[in-house]
Amino acid sequence: MARNVEEPAYTVVDTYASFEVRLYEETIQARVRTDGQHYSNATGGFRRIAGYIFGGNQRNQRIAMTAPVHMWAEDSAHWMAFTMPSSLSMEQLPAPNDEGVLLVSNLAGHFAVLAFSGRSHPEKVAKKSQRLLDAVKAEGMEVTGEVVLAVYNNPNTTLPFMRRNEVMVPVLPR
Repeated sequence: MARNVEEPAYTVVDTYASFEVRLYEETIQARVRTDGQHYSNATGGFRRIAGYIFGGNQRNQRIAMTAPVHMWAEDSAHWMAFTMPSSLSMEQLPAPNDEGVLLVSNLAGHFAVLAFSGRSHPEKVAKKSQRLLDAVKAEGMEVTGEVVLAVYNNPNTTLPFMRRNEVMVPVLPR
């Protein structure tokens, strides 16, 4: 990213030809259900969470932006999430004014991650997700949840070839 922003802490556990396995530390996310999984379809969700961190909360408190923005589908719902700064506990975070913005604790966990650059349009994300799932399966790993898209750069201001994206899926540790 052009600016220095906090990212969730992790340790690389193993590296394979097309992906790596990371152990992420526990985090807190502000999440909202959206009408779509990608920026072009989920602008309203992005604005709702951004509203929360820019002061749309019970204390009018500004909260630092972090990266990436996470997006995923779960059953018939699509979700978007911002990770909260690690310096803030659940008790320190102000309640959102928007009842649709949920503060959720994420336990530490292992994720298989495939990085890619460029645009994160649905067709490309679907291909990268399938590539990751196929590679994880080929390594004999068990997937334990949904594939998540992680977008690190603003798609409106970052040139496509400079964008950092990832697809990630929770896996059982070996």
